[in-house]
Amino acid sequence: MKLLGAILIVLASTWAGVEWSRTVSERSRQLRMLKSALQSLEAEIVYGMTPLSVACSHICRQVGHPVSWFFDSFRKKLEEGHTTAYDAWMKSMDEVWKYTAFRQEEKEIMKQLGATIGQQDREHEQKQLQLALIHLEREEQEARNNQMKYEKMFKSLGFLGGILLVILLI
Repeated sequence: MKLLGAILIVLASTWAGVEWSRTVSERSRQLRMLKSALQSLEAEIVYGMTPLSVACSHICRQVGHPVSWFFDSFRKKLEEGHTTAYDAWMKSMDEVWKYTAFRQEEKEIMKQLGATIGQQDREHEQKQLQLALIHLEREEQEARNNQMKYEKMFKSLGFLGGILLVILLI
């Protein structure tokens, strides 16, 4: 019975370590998706001259969750027509942000971008999108560095923490 309990403790703590490490790797994956979505948005607005709501609809089909949820929410709010593009952007961020692995830095970048989306001419929007992409590239590099540093450590800590707990309980 003690052996079964010890095995369950080690398995549970190992699982916790794996989940913790997953959040570290999830941030860099979602940052890549967000960058891809913003590059598509730039192409749709600048080169395709596509309306913002239609461009968001196209982006939703190109990227995965939770980034697609953001653009889908933004599109719906734009189509309702009861709000400005900035208000729709901010409301969509508030709705979806809790489902992402993004940090406050990414939120600030997206807030700054949202202030110009749908408000300026194409050339200015392109510059703002490129600026946001540069900032997101820096954040992605930091996320990849953190992933390399901490992913394996979190998995090991989960396993070793379980072993330590079993030793302390025996």
